[in-house]
Parts: sequence; C-alpha cells; structure tokens
Amino acid sequence: MRRVAVIVPTLRRPEGLAEALASLMAQQGVADRLGEIVVVDNDREPSARAVAERFQGRSFPVIYVHEPTVGVASARNTGLAATDAELIAFLDDDEIASPGWLAALLASQSSTGADVVFGPIRGRAPGAAADVRPYLEAFFGRAGPDRDTLIDHPFGCGNSLMVRATALPGPAPFEARWDQSGGEDDALFAALSARGGQYGWSAAAWVDEVAPAHRANLAYTLSRAFAYGQSPSQAAWARRDMVGVVKWMAVGAVQLAGWGLMALPLTVLRRPGRARALDRAARGLGKMLWMPGLEPRFYGTTELQRLDRVGR
Repeated sequence: MRRVAVIVPTLRRPEGLAEALASLMAQQGVADRLGEIVVVDNDREPSARAVAERFQGRSFPVIYVHEPTVGVASARNTGLAATDAELIAFLDDDEIASPGWLAALLASQSSTGADVVFGPIRGRAPGAAADVRPYLEAFFGRAGPDRDTLIDHPFGCGNSLMVRATALPGPAPFEARWDQSGGEDDALFAALSARGGQYGWSAAAWVDEVAPAHRANLAYTLSRAFAYGQSPSQAAWARRDMVGVVKWMAVGAVQLAGWGLMALPLTVLRRPGRARALDRAARGLGKMLWMPGLEPRFYGTTELQRLDRVGR
C-alpha cells in the first residue's frame, strides 16, 4: 500500500495550527498508511516551531520545516521536499479534519483512480455579523456530490489528496510566481487537466474551515470573488485562446450587469441577499478585468501585513 504524508502550511496561526494538528492526531484507520505530518512554517522567523514540537512523539510523526520565503507556492514545495511519500494530502492551518477524513480520502482515491481527490468543507465564521454569516460560511465551505465519484472540475488544495507521480511532477510543481496572489493550485490543475488528469470527490472526507476575523468579512470575500472570476479568462489567455478570452469577458459583462442591478437595492436596504449578489457581480467584474497585474494579493507579504495590523 502506498504511504501518505499530510502537508500543513502555516503562517502565524498558532491556535489554528494546534487545532489542525490535534485533528490529525485523532485520525482513525490510517495507522498503516500515514507516514508523517509535515508542518511548513512560512513565517520569516520560525514562529510555529513550538506548536509543531508540542505534537511530536504523539500518534503520528511530525516533521517541522521552516520556509522563510513567504508565499503559498513556496510553502507547498518545501513541504513536498520534506517527504518522499507517494500520496500527498493537504490540510490548511484553518481546517479541522474529522476523525475519518484521511481514511475517506484514501478509500475514494482507490475506488475512483483519480489523480486528485477533494472532500467537503463546512465553513465557519464565528466572529461574523449575523446578517452575512450564512453567506460567509457558504463562501468558506465546499459542497459536492453525496457519494464518491469522479468529478469534472478541481477545487482548491485545502482538503485534498494527490497522487504525487501524476499530479505533482518535478521537485517544485507549484509555481513560485503565484506566491503572493494565490492561484498556484489553479495553475497546477490546469496543467494536470491538459495531461488528461482526473479528479475525484470523497463525500465522507469532511473538514471544518474556521475563517479568522480578518477574513470573515465582505471586503475580503468580495476581493476573493473578483479573483475567482479572473480565473477562466486568465486560463483562456494562457492557452492563447482569444475567442475564449472574449467569451469570458462577455459572460462577465452580463454577470456584472445583472447581479450588479440586483445588488444595488439589496445593499441600500441591507437585505441578507446583498452579499451573494455582490459576490456574483464581483466575479463578473473579475472576468472582465483579468489582465496581468490586476490580481489581488492574498498571501505572502500581504497576509503578513494583515496579520501585523490585526496584532497591533
């Protein structure tokens, strides 16, 4: 049986990291498969070392590595370099895995034969305003089929299991140019799709994602929605598919006009539906304003600056 490693990138979230690691120590049915948990500390200074060391010597081996180049792609690549496991699972430092999470991902990969398997996410935004909390929890969540199956599109890296040989080729499969903006997983999966890769869904591989206060707000999620909207236009541009670029820009214009008109009165009246309408309008705008240099920055030094402001 192929050995699996779990990679947990982290950046100044000691409480979240501790919860994530505690949930990994409680994994059931994987004692003969889980080789190690790799904690990648992506702070400039090794701020997560103490938390990682607290979990060493428990149920599963914990490897701590420090990647001072702050950026999500660099952190993932450093985690991969620390293990030679044939299967790689990714859990974010704001995610809490259910006890059967990893066993479910492994079973689903075996049954579907997929190169990458994703699981559902239950979003939680405990500090959010009540009128936007349902939207925020849906935004940070992930839904899919109610059974294990192949699916026709990928999701993000958090809560996933990948076959290293096919999904993560080479020593640094995540492109460092995405360190600051994110999107390293989109680029990875676009390349995998071009090679004929397959994606699977594991209905029982649940995790909870707890949004920190500096992300559990409309300003942050609408910026992310704009970036998500940019993705199809950018992917078409990368393929030099100008017809596709024009198509997605036209789709974005319709989306912006329709949802923007709907969002205006809902926002003025502060109706609960305003968040979803603003989200869809932002995605439409992103499809139109997809050009290089317009990508919002969510990771790396930008995230450090946010955390510095929160800590003051």
